[in-house]
Amino acid sequence: MTETTLTHPTAPAQRSAVLDDAHVGDIRGALGTIKHDDTGERRGLSAKFKTLLAIVGPGLIVMVGDNDAGAFATYGQAGQNYGTQLLWTLLLLIPVLYVNQEMVLRLGAVTGVGHARLILERFGKFWGAFSVIDLFLLNALTLVTEFIGITMAADYLGLPKAASVILAAAIIIASAFTGSFRRFERIAVALCAASLLLVPLYFMLHPKTSQMAHDFVTPVIPGGSGELATVMLLIIGIVGTTVAPWQLFFQQSYVIDKRITPRFMKYEKADLWIGIAIVVIGAAALMGLVAAAFAGTKGFGNFDDTAGLITGISAKAGKVAGVLFAIALLDASIIGAFAVSLSTAYAIGDVFGMKHSLHRGVKGAKGFYAVYAGLVAAAATIVLIPGSPLGLLTQGVQTLAGVLLPSASVFLLLLCNDKQVLGPWVNGPKTNAFTAAVVGVLVSLSIILTASVLFPGISSNMILDIMAGCGVAGVLAAGYAFTRRRTATKEDPIDRTGRDSWRMPPLETLTRPVMSTGRKIGMGALRTYLLIAMVLVVIKIVQVALGN
Repeated sequence: MTETTLTHPTAPAQRSAVLDDAHVGDIRGALGTIKHDDTGERRGLSAKFKTLLAIVGPGLIVMVGDNDAGAFATYGQAGQNYGTQLLWTLLLLIPVLYVNQEMVLRLGAVTGVGHARLILERFGKFWGAFSVIDLFLLNALTLVTEFIGITMAADYLGLPKAASVILAAAIIIASAFTGSFRRFERIAVALCAASLLLVPLYFMLHPKTSQMAHDFVTPVIPGGSGELATVMLLIIGIVGTTVAPWQLFFQQSYVIDKRITPRFMKYEKADLWIGIAIVVIGAAALMGLVAAAFAGTKGFGNFDDTAGLITGISAKAGKVAGVLFAIALLDASIIGAFAVSLSTAYAIGDVFGMKHSLHRGVKGAKGFYAVYAGLVAAAATIVLIPGSPLGLLTQGVQTLAGVLLPSASVFLLLLCNDKQVLGPWVNGPKTNAFTAAVVGVLVSLSIILTASVLFPGISSNMILDIMAGCGVAGVLAAGYAFTRRRTATKEDPIDRTGRDSWRMPPLETLTRPVMSTGRKIGMGALRTYLLIAMVLVVIKIVQVALGN
């Protein structure tokens, strides 16, 4: 099973930019192996399928990991309060998921350097430190929500809370501490397969398929103008839980750790599509089965928490259905904890130059494993402390994720247009146009979310005013970019020949990108907004905590 590497005829041999030598070698996936010196062409369906099996993992895990405890609560709230009327949000998010994650897998395969390190090297110490610090804090809080999900599932299953949390933490830590990338990935892929428990559960609750299909393709804001503010915040929650900042950092580093190079790009894109299909099926099934469980009951429109979802499902379809849902929640929480912890450990290892690979044993990467285990242990401890403001922490995670997501998307777009970083793999005009529009929407949603936290009584008119203002700003920015492109000197078209063998040169050989006046103004505005929004949100959360 071999594949020919295409080499640009005039390209000189390049030194690798990979920071950890454990990131070079055989691809040892959960479902197959590809030797490092295997450079022949795949001919025939069987050979291509075996290659895909070996590559499958990064896209699958990052997508299924996003259907975590927070997603169960958000999709469940949508189903309990509005039936299946918000299913269309999932359809709109599919291209966003693909474009965002395709860009980071491309960055990982081509550069061999993690997302946080690239930001540090290309945009300076402020943004590098900001990206690592906000990722660390946000992921730590997200881990707490995963353990909250574990306690809710354990409670319904009749398991003791403390023992369940400690056992889950031990499993999460031990799975990564084997010193074998393949063993970890096999555990993660098995948990991803278990996430499909939602499918038989869906058929046990049997929501109306015709209604599901209609709502999946028909955008509607339920409840009328009187509930616009409430519905908009829920939609923002769906976006925040489906497109999370940690995903960008995780997939780029995991692709590198799995030793995937540009010649396997098409297989990794297929892996990503598999993950997207599973996550959308799971999210739709979750929203549909919850809608069916609460339709016509007193609980409809009165979402409280995920524990209430389990109770409602059990009341509608029996004890077995409740048990299946609890197991699915437990599985989702553990997968989420895997991915969130790893994304942090990878980023910190990348930025501080520590050895950071699942191919290494604990002795060979002590700092990497210490960060991973420390985060998991701290989150588990917080959940077990009596009186911990767990509901407030969950709210804080959703808010901070919404505030920080635009910055992550901005840097992703800038890096994917950096010719020194991606060479023949840089974005094309269509990808840039779509991603710029997505960034504009995310900025608008972030501002609305921040405003709603600071002003809990925000009205529908205020939300519409914010959307209109962001729309005007977006049109002006697009007009400026279009005018600048027309007046700028025409650049040579990108030569994409031989790109399967092109890798980013070592970081120290690259020159710092020149920032245009417009970009400096935009980055300054983004920095100011993020700092002000984060400070105000943290103050608000502290005030609420002290008030309680």
